[in-house]
Amino acid sequence: MKKAFLTVTFLLMATLFFNGCGKKEDAEEKETIKIGAVFAVTGGASWLGEPEKRTVEMLVEEINAKGGIDGHKIELIIEDDQANPDKTKAAVKKLILRDNVVVIIGPSTSGSSLAIKTIMNDEKVPLVSCAAAEVIVTPIDSAKWVFKVPQTDADCARRIYECMNELGLTKAGLMTSQTGFGGAGREQLKKLAPEYGIEIVGDETYAGDASDVRVELQKLKDTGAEAVINWTIKPIQAGIAGQMKDIGFGAQLFQSHGYGNIKYAKEGGEAAEGTIFPAGRLLIADLLPEDHPQKKVLVKYKNDYEKKFKEDVSTFGGHAYDALMIVVDALDEVGADRAKIRDYLETRHGDKAFVGTGGVFNISPEDHCGLDKNAFELITVKDSKFVPYEKE
Repeated sequence: MKKAFLTVTFLLMATLFFNGCGKKEDAEEKETIKIGAVFAVTGGASWLGEPEKRTVEMLVEEINAKGGIDGHKIELIIEDDQANPDKTKAAVKKLILRDNVVVIIGPSTSGSSLAIKTIMNDEKVPLVSCAAAEVIVTPIDSAKWVFKVPQTDADCARRIYECMNELGLTKAGLMTSQTGFGGAGREQLKKLAPEYGIEIVGDETYAGDASDVRVELQKLKDTGAEAVINWTIKPIQAGIAGQMKDIGFGAQLFQSHGYGNIKYAKEGGEAAEGTIFPAGRLLIADLLPEDHPQKKVLVKYKNDYEKKFKEDVSTFGGHAYDALMIVVDALDEVGADRAKIRDYLETRHGDKAFVGTGGVFNISPEDHCGLDKNAFELITVKDSKFVPYEKE
């Protein structure tokens, strides 16, 4: 009897011990995956950075709620660089050297992205920029660890010039901000104009924080410019149409893809009607045919974002979606290894092309963006809304 009692006691204790060990092992959480993000959350470019920040927070919350990546939760560390290149440098050094992130997404602006190319290459940490300038990823030898998801400024210029050709306009006046984004766009516009038979009759630049550009616009008016091409990411985009109207300047207004936030059109009011700009299809997602390859991604992101934040989706939040989700795909495929992530990103072409909000990306060792001019849709403002452009 005593022997039987001891045997039962031993078995019970053994069962409790092993069950307890199992519960302890199950309860242990796997190490988190640290992803860094640098956005212009505040300051003059906050219209870019704020929707980017909200987007990645929403997505990470959703991913972690589903168990993370192979059981590893994402630890998202966001830095606000205020679109200041010096602050961007400090932010990425902190993320790399102190936080030990495996990858960084952002920055929001071209100037800030260009400022950290060397750092990313030297530290061998992959960066997926949310800024547009083509020189962020060219020449390719200077961008081994650097990728970007917005459509390029060169292709934006091409789409604008194609539209000018269609409208029979040959004389362009340039208005570009004195920023990294504005400067890069200006160079592309000047370089590509002869290819499309466009004469640049005026070339005006203005301070990044300018709020009144009537003087520059008057100079363009005096040249006989038939079209004004404004290239910036700054709030002046909302006011330039009204300032053209104030001085009686009736040229066709084109904006860059930096105009892809409906707030600009709404603030521009009646004067903004008829503004034309190239942008990704996120802004007209609901109007795309059901069989469009991007439709499912675009509509889900748009609906999720607008439901959660009670504001219109923007192109810029879409860039953050693309940057994060292509990184998540890489982490799921190759794990949290910096070099393997970099290498995997270069395989996203052909059958492995990444379908995002900005287009269908064909990233390769020769192309660290993977989009062409077909990723752009020409969009216009009608009744303070964005709609596909159609020649009247």
